[in-house]
Amino acid sequence: MRPVLFALAALALGGCTPLQWVRDGAVPATEVVEKDSADCRQAAWREAQYRYWGYGPSFGPIYGRDPFGRRLVTSPYGWGYPFFDPFFEESRLADFCMRSKGYQLVPVEAPKKPSG
Repeated sequence: MRPVLFALAALALGGCTPLQWVRDGAVPATEVVEKDSADCRQAAWREAQYRYWGYGPSFGPIYGRDPFGRRLVTSPYGWGYPFFDPFFEESRLADFCMRSKGYQLVPVEAPKKPSG
């Protein structure tokens, strides 16, 4: 039981690690990162909304019946299709945009305590 608790605690603490965008091994000026990030988020939002079935070319929902004869409304791609949700798609596209600009997402280094 203890190894499981230790693994869960390690995962929980690892999930709280703050991250920052780094380019060429150094942290660029905050204004540059914010501008690039805002541009990427805006472009990703536009692309995700265009691809979403409510805003772009689509097949719309499919109406039918399940094997038991009950009415059914589903997506043409099925519920497991990962790009059906525009919020997940927007996050993925924004991350791709930042990486294509040469950024990497790395953990923030903890400030060193002064010895003395």
